[in-house]
Amino acid sequence: MAKTQLNVRVDETTAEAARQRALQRGMSVNRYIEELVKQDAGEVGRTFVDAAADFMKQYESVFVEEFGEKR
Repeated sequence: MAKTQLNVRVDETTAEAARQRALQRGMSVNRYIEELVKQDAGEVGRTFVDAAADFMKQYESVFVEEFGEKR
């Protein structure tokens, strides 16, 4: 997969925290940031699915009334 370069500005405390966390995990800062973004994106997807399931559960009776019992 092709890589795209991003430039971000953070304060020195945040930069040092990123360096230390990456070092503790045995990876580059780039890889560490990439993993954080991937995790965050996955959490958003899970949050959406959980919210959709909760919606369906809350309004199940409305759907049953409109479309009939589950098959």
